[in-house]
Amino acid sequence: YNEYKSYLRDPRTMEAKRLKKDGDANAGKPSKNHSYVDTTKSDQVSVVFSIKNHPSSLVKALTPFKDNSLNMTHIESRPLAEDPTKYKFLVNLDITDADKKFEKAVKELRTICTEDCVQVLTRRKSETIIQKNEVPWFPIKIAELDRFADQILSYGSELEADHPGFTDEVYRQRRKMFADIAYNYRHGQPIPEVQYSKDELKTWSTIFTKLSTLFETHACKEFRKVWPLLKENCNYTKDTIPQLQQVSQFLKDCTGFTLRPVAGLLSSRDFLAGLAFRVFHSTQYIRHGAKPFYTPEPDVCHELIGHVPLFCDPEFAAFSQEIGLASLGAPDEWIEKLATLYWFTIEFGVCKEDGCLKAYGAGCLSSIEELQNCVSDKSKKLPFDPETIAVTSYPITTIQPVYFVAPSFNEAKRKLREYSSQIPRPFTVHYNPYTQAVELINKRSNCLKMTQDLTSEMKTLEDAVRKLED
Repeated sequence: YNEYKSYLRDPRTMEAKRLKKDGDANAGKPSKNHSYVDTTKSDQVSVVFSIKNHPSSLVKALTPFKDNSLNMTHIESRPLAEDPTKYKFLVNLDITDADKKFEKAVKELRTICTEDCVQVLTRRKSETIIQKNEVPWFPIKIAELDRFADQILSYGSELEADHPGFTDEVYRQRRKMFADIAYNYRHGQPIPEVQYSKDELKTWSTIFTKLSTLFETHACKEFRKVWPLLKENCNYTKDTIPQLQQVSQFLKDCTGFTLRPVAGLLSSRDFLAGLAFRVFHSTQYIRHGAKPFYTPEPDVCHELIGHVPLFCDPEFAAFSQEIGLASLGAPDEWIEKLATLYWFTIEFGVCKEDGCLKAYGAGCLSSIEELQNCVSDKSKKLPFDPETIAVTSYPITTIQPVYFVAPSFNEAKRKLREYSSQIPRPFTVHYNPYTQAVELINKRSNCLKMTQDLTSEMKTLEDAVRKLED
């Protein structure tokens, strides 16, 4: 290991340099496919391989990277659970303009470790390095969300010319302040509290008061059940914008979901990955007061009024996490489909309740016009079918013309799981809530362990049922 120490670079230092170098070059325009758009291009690739625990075996395995002048930015190891004679290594590499060298190094590594013991995780779209056993990189541990949290579409005061706050310098500075808080946030830290201005509180009050009059007749029962609890526990009032940390703690107590501040729009892949860990990336800034009932991007009103109440519901939380888990390691074309499913459910979902249409999507629940439109006869309603939803186009700047009606969250989750089984990836993923990590189910030993865990849970259930019968 010491022989290769000089090739390691601190990944955060490298990322800071990349951001400084790129400046605003990566800023783009919103995608027509999703509000959380794909804009990042990463030159980092991860290689996972396993080798026998022999003297100099690691030196031999890393030689292809050294010989091909590839920069290693991180390396970690752990015992291979299914074979105690082997160790598994993860190596992160910066392969800027070095696709051919990387391809050559991987081929050499496969001759050392055998083909089945090497896997490439990448966010790149270069066809020269994508092979049948290579999948896009995704986080395994919840702390790894830090790795992409600052890879955003736009930052702080960078607003489009048609944005209501574009010419308001005070508003732009406030946006930058909120963005700085999120940019510096790391997993495990408390979310910093912010003091909202009088203008920001006025905007919140206007929206909160108007929407509150419609929830009893237009929102689903799960939303209506949680709404008074948020008022009681999280300071949801017309005069106060709740703090993310307080709301996040309440969410965690309800369903295990937490909030994480975000500085701007994430890619669809990164945003959905957060849901897999029951983490919702939330903004803290508020829309411009000139247009209180319109926002060109998600803001704190959309997050706290639209999203948070449903994340407190166990069934909805499980459905949301299901979309996130399905996205891990999925090909780009499937990410687009899952992002569309997200749009028509978590953002603009409608369900049946006692024969009446009710809204459960955050985009509906945080917009007066959308909330009225989704349950009226003016819009088209279609049955919930993932195959159809995934290929349905939609507008992002106007009221939705079509909604898909789910009979229940459990039924929607079942259909989503069936649909997700088609995703071409060489493993199944399982979330371990105790370690807050994703486990890959790709070997018989993994399946056996999962079976043992389920057997233990079934015995607990059988014991409970027996006592109820007694």
